[in-house]
Formats: sequence, structure tokens, C-alpha cells
Amino acid sequence: MIISGGKVFSGAGFDNRDVFIEGERFAQASTGECLPQDMVDASDCWVLPGLIDVHVHGAMGHDFCDADDEGIAAIARYEASQGVTALFPTTMTLPEERLVPIVASIAEHSVADDEAAIVGINMEGPFISPGKVGAQNPSYVRGATMGEFKRWQEAAHGKIKLVDVAPEEPGNLEFIREVSGRVHVSLAHMCADYETAAAAFEAGARHMTHLFNAMPGLHHREPGPIAAAVDRRDVTCEIIADGVHIAPSMVRLAFSLFPERMILISDSLRACGLGDGTFELGGQLFTVHGNRATIENGSLAGSVSSVMACLRTAVTKMGIPLADAVRAATMTPAKALGISGERGSIAPGKIADAVVLDGDLQVKHVVLRGKLLY
Repeated sequence: MIISGGKVFSGAGFDNRDVFIEGERFAQASTGECLPQDMVDASDCWVLPGLIDVHVHGAMGHDFCDADDEGIAAIARYEASQGVTALFPTTMTLPEERLVPIVASIAEHSVADDEAAIVGINMEGPFISPGKVGAQNPSYVRGATMGEFKRWQEAAHGKIKLVDVAPEEPGNLEFIREVSGRVHVSLAHMCADYETAAAAFEAGARHMTHLFNAMPGLHHREPGPIAAAVDRRDVTCEIIADGVHIAPSMVRLAFSLFPERMILISDSLRACGLGDGTFELGGQLFTVHGNRATIENGSLAGSVSSVMACLRTAVTKMGIPLADAVRAATMTPAKALGISGERGSIAPGKIADAVVLDGDLQVKHVVLRGKLLY
């Protein structure tokens, strides 16, 4: 296959060149005759690596926490249609007896040819702060223990790649120190001050979940955890650029504070891809009006945008340069979660996931593992 005539993301910008694919991998050049049906016309279009979403709960009426194989397939199929080709299904704060079958169902799912790949599991909770639960269920918040984490990981066949922790809660800093050699640790849903967050980074945490949301903000005398992350050069930060969670000026600030360390995420709920209505999240109901999803007390429940929609919003409505937004949805998450050897860029030998966007940044074609989907 040849994707021809497009402006191809190079990591720093865009180059006018053709992209060659042999089997499921990007190639240096075509090794044989390319038939007309194997040519993808990308003239006047942008050619990006397939996007990676490291924080996604659901879509199309399904949630990964349903532990339903058909639901997992529906989410992964929808994401692929949006040009999101690799996922880290994300859990909620729930009892252990529910989390174990959830992670098992994700780990055991066989990905079909039209589904985004599942490349790891993200555990958002239950090791968070009861003071910053957001839309999580406070009844199930608890302290971090290696015993529970090991039981999750055993059920997940080792596929848990990211675990969220509020470092200020009793015992959680010790947990970060012990678990960080086995899995990536993200600071999340926390009331931590600067010193506690800095200690957590020193203990091995290297990531922050949905920056600005469910954490203390920046203050000139009480700098908080965001400033602690700025002071490190090895910490990556997620952000939800859906036009609801974060004001455009703050998204621009985040990209300037964390150059090449920002990660666009969706944090999408089961309502993603559907219209207005009332839906379920972790045992609670949330209501969607337009692009806003809230629980009964008015707190934001998550987003109803794919990470591709967030990329489009970041560029067209928030002033983020396209190359920076693409990097934040491809290269940076791949590097942060340890999958850059296979994904995140268009380079020979890597898995041939690509998306072609038109001039309005709408999806025109998706190539998934070397096969043209759309």
C-alpha cells in the first residue's frame, strides 16, 4: 500500500512524501508493483500516525467497566473509525470484586480487524483522595496496597500499564515507591501540595492524570502539584481539550509549561458517539447536554469527545499548533507508556496505523495495521 501525496507528520512538523506499507508495517519503500486498490490518495491532506488514547472509559453506549466482550468490541471499533488506533482502557473506583473481572475481560478480549488495538490498561482509582473524587464513587475509595494491585495484575495477565494514586493519602507514597518499578504511576484525584507531589515524583511517579482537573491549581504562594511537575523534565501530563474541561487559555498555558510532555486524552464516557441523554458511570448517573456531561451535583463526569475530536478542538479553537497537538496524541503517549518501539510515529518497521485528515481536520481515511478501513 502507498499513501500518496500527503503532508506526513515527521515528529517536528510535516513533510510532503509518500508513505509505504508492507503487510502490517510501515516500509522504507515499495518492494513490488502497487495495484490501484492499494493506493490511498492523500493529496492536500494531513497524514498522521494512528492516535493513542491512554485514558478512555467508553463510547457508543458501552463502558469498559461493564466487563462485556461485545461492548469492548463496540468501543474499539468506534475508536478505530475516529482514527484512534491504540487504546488504554480505563477503569473506575470500584470494589475489588468488580475490578478483577473487569481487567480480566479487557485482557482476554481478542481484537478484530476493524478494532483499535488494546495496548494496556489504565487503573484510574480506587487509590485516590476522598476529597477529590470528581465523578468517582467515594464509597469505594481506599488506600493503596501491593496485595490488591498484584491481584489486579494477575487477573489482567500483566497488561496493567498505568495506575493512578493520590500521594498524600496514608501509605500511598510507600506504594508508589514499591510499584513504580513494575508499572507507570500517575498522580491523580489528589489534594497533594507541592512537597508531597515532588516526593511522589522522587519515589517514581512520572505522569499526571487530566491536568488541572481533580487537583489543586497553581497559586503563587502555594504552588501545588502542577508546579512540582513543571520542575521535573521526566513527567508527562494528560489534558482533556474538549472545550468543556479546560479553558483554551489554560490549554495553551499547559502546552507552554510542558513542551513535548503534553498528552491529549479523551476521558470519554459511554455517551461518546451518542446524543443527549442520561447514562451510568461507576454506579452513578450522569446527564449529557451537548458536549457537557455532569453528575447530579454538577461535577463534570468525563467527556463525550474522542481524542481525535479533542485534537481538532485544540487546533481550531484553542490555538495549539497542529504539529504540537499531533505529537501530544501520538509520539508523547507512546514514549510515556513504553510503546514507542511499535507505535506513535510513521517510520519503517512500526505498526502501520495511520489516519488521513482533510483540510478541516476531518477523518478521510484510516489505515489500521496495514489495512484500509475508511
